[in-house]
Amino acid sequence: MAEVVDCAYSIEGNGEPLVLIHGIGAARDAWRFIAPYLHDYFTVVTYDLRGHGESPLPKSGFGLDDLVEDLERLRDSLGLERLHLAGHSLGGMIGPRYALKFPERVFSLGLYSTAAGRSEDDRARVWAIVEEMEQKGIKRVLENLTNRWFTKKFVSQNPDIVERRLKQVMTTDPDIFMDVFRIYAETEMMPWLHKISHPTLIMTGEFDGGCSPRLNRLIDAAMPNSKLIVLAGLKHSILVEAAETIAREQIAFVKSGVCS
Repeated sequence: MAEVVDCAYSIEGNGEPLVLIHGIGAARDAWRFIAPYLHDYFTVVTYDLRGHGESPLPKSGFGLDDLVEDLERLRDSLGLERLHLAGHSLGGMIGPRYALKFPERVFSLGLYSTAAGRSEDDRARVWAIVEEMEQKGIKRVLENLTNRWFTKKFVSQNPDIVERRLKQVMTTDPDIFMDVFRIYAETEMMPWLHKISHPTLIMTGEFDGGCSPRLNRLIDAAMPNSKLIVLAGLKHSILVEAAETIAREQIAFVKSGVCS
């Protein structure tokens, strides 16, 4: 295990704690469109994964369980007894892994645009992206990532948001970016997802290539207490293209009583 990192964080709102976990090459501002809708219902905690945003660079390589330990350090430092957790992409892998290791600390889970149950072809495609970045550099594949993340309409109407996201990728330490992308590529949750009984809200975009509805249906089928929502017409960046919808579904899911 690598050394635990004290991650930079922000906290705002009222109610039970909801910790939001961003994905690869992002930061806690990935939730800036969603969080304001949640502040009246939750104490919202956003944080930067190690090596991202304002969090320090780790001293050595790391894996998924190290990211889980960082989250546990954050929970402990804030004095929070139990958490609702919601994560996007890689964050949607950190949350369930945390719940597996610290089940008594979790009220519920939100899995947004994540993946499990990849076929051999799925694994080959995601590793092909890793290899392309290793050979050509991260900057050279940004156009492909843009097409995977955003709908064409959103790109044309919101070039500033798209540019900000790409700049965020490019300013992330390249070794960190590749480390977390490899964690995303190599993690397979299916062998242990069935052990997680916490109420779980699963959401993904209809046209998300890497975290497809097909894979999310497998996640839903594997988990004993889950609900799946497929967001019509969207790709991977549902946090910005469907912020209000995601917040509304998250609030309704918890208020329905399934998390009590």
